[in-house]
Amino acid sequence: MALADKIKNIPARPGVYLYKDEAGQVIYVGKAVSLKNRVRSYFQAGARQSPKVQAMLRRAADLEYIVTDSEMEALILENNLIKEHRPKYNVLLKDDKTYPYIKVTLQEEFPRVQVTRRVLKDGARYFGPFTSAGAVHETLRLLKKIFPLRSCQQRQPAGRQRPCLNYHIKRCLGPCCNLVDRAAYRETVKEVVLFLEGRQEDLIKRLRRRMEEAADHLEFEKAAELRDQLQAVEKIVERQKVVATDPVDQDVIAMARGFDEACLTVFFIRGGKLIGRENYFLEGTDARERGEVMAAFVQQFYNQTEFVPGEILLSEEIAGADLVAAWLSELRGGKVYLKVPQRGDKHKLVAMAAQNALLALEQARLERQADRQAVADALGELAAALGLPQPPRRLECYDISNIQGAETVASMVVFEEGKPARRQYRRFKIRTVEGPNDFAAMQEVISRRLARYREEQQQLAAGTLAVHQAKFSSLPDLIIIDGGKGQLAAARQAMAAQGFAHIPAFGLAKEEELLFAPDRPEAIRLPRESRALQLLQRLRDEAHRFAVTYHRQLRSKRNLKSILDEIEGIGPVRRRELYKAFASLEAIKQATLEELARVPGMNKKAAEAVYLFLREQE
Repeated sequence: MALADKIKNIPARPGVYLYKDEAGQVIYVGKAVSLKNRVRSYFQAGARQSPKVQAMLRRAADLEYIVTDSEMEALILENNLIKEHRPKYNVLLKDDKTYPYIKVTLQEEFPRVQVTRRVLKDGARYFGPFTSAGAVHETLRLLKKIFPLRSCQQRQPAGRQRPCLNYHIKRCLGPCCNLVDRAAYRETVKEVVLFLEGRQEDLIKRLRRRMEEAADHLEFEKAAELRDQLQAVEKIVERQKVVATDPVDQDVIAMARGFDEACLTVFFIRGGKLIGRENYFLEGTDARERGEVMAAFVQQFYNQTEFVPGEILLSEEIAGADLVAAWLSELRGGKVYLKVPQRGDKHKLVAMAAQNALLALEQARLERQADRQAVADALGELAAALGLPQPPRRLECYDISNIQGAETVASMVVFEEGKPARRQYRRFKIRTVEGPNDFAAMQEVISRRLARYREEQQQLAAGTLAVHQAKFSSLPDLIIIDGGKGQLAAARQAMAAQGFAHIPAFGLAKEEELLFAPDRPEAIRLPRESRALQLLQRLRDEAHRFAVTYHRQLRSKRNLKSILDEIEGIGPVRRRELYKAFASLEAIKQATLEELARVPGMNKKAAEAVYLFLREQE
């Protein structure tokens, strides 16, 4: 159905609408109380649309809509669709998929505290998102000093005869050796959660009560440990700033605007004390009203965090504040108030957050400016050293990884404008080479990469391939081969055979960091402090990391397959399900009988066979 016909027939009900471009990509997601009225408003004669909306409408080739029962359902669905599709013309929280979280695995018998970048509905508690990975790891180090929870990787502590070093240095309670019961361990987990929630005052009371009880029962060693924990928490509380006389939980959110970018600063106030601050950046804010930007941030931020305070102070009024407050109240399980204070202490708090946002925005601008200059200098220096006509915009680096010729793989890593373009990384299984022959493997991967470029260009010209489906449709300005003259000669031979000998290619040897050119007898030695060399080292190291990671994955699958093939009753289907459930042989070894039996396709007899076989191998 044509777009015009869809607009005519759209119902006057609450829901979400999605504009798509010719390639089928979602470019905008919106919600409406009446889909019919909202969508038609885009095309009314005389409607004054912002340049961004006009650009979106020019690209829109299709429209989809999803009807909901209420405006609340439309709001929730809009949030989820924006997070899934990250449409070009929506206001987006920058890089929200990569923000780190602290995870407490409450679903496990003996929970752990971890850093993760994926939020799953797995029964764990997640705290975040945080914008600084360094701050998260520092928090984790602090938690390990204060609270002795286990840090081993297994979901279930492996049975051991003797506890590990962490137990002896008082960094673990030793559940693997039954040195702590589940109830006592869970008490410590509750204290960790209180700490992460910012409820240190409650934690202090709890620790003091436990310390006094231990002393009353003449358990002086335990009382001393609790005293040390108490003192550590009290030191942290002393550093926190009291910003409210009432012991309230609040978030304070203020905004500073830049060109097509906004910085939102969030102050986290728990129990009347300022316990932390994070700066978040939104992109796609050009020509948007301040209230619209604030509303987009509030929705996206609280859609991916577990804790919602009872009061949220904002620097801007937002449209549909009642609906957003009702949604937040539903998330919290209690009333949430959105306020825009105009005077008094709360207004001062918002003003302080706004000042921090402005400073963070300016700092980010200066850092980007310095980064751009450093990259431009490095690329210019590289072009001069290698005799290139102009600085290379797109660099590709190739590396081979194998162990004695087994599971030989190759990586292709791409840098654009001096920065990793991770979505364009590619990896290859070597098909035609037997044994450890890096030269032949390099020849194969270069041939396949350039042949794919030629194929995709033909398909794009014929209209049988969409632009967003192409994976090899761009050629590099410079190719770097991880290796010396031999690897470079093999790559150049493949390039010539494919008709791409004109692309500059150099080998980068690891030991002395020398660059080899096909037509120069002498190696090129860049100064150690050279920005051009540092850029090439980053490129080469990334290619090596990417290749080695892929090789390890294949080797792990091969080892898992070969071991499980020896177990009676475990065929291809059960083997595949076991690998999907546990991912590694070590994880299967650590699994209990009950966990093995719960795997799809398994039963008690098959689980016992796997369980006993793997323990016999030890």
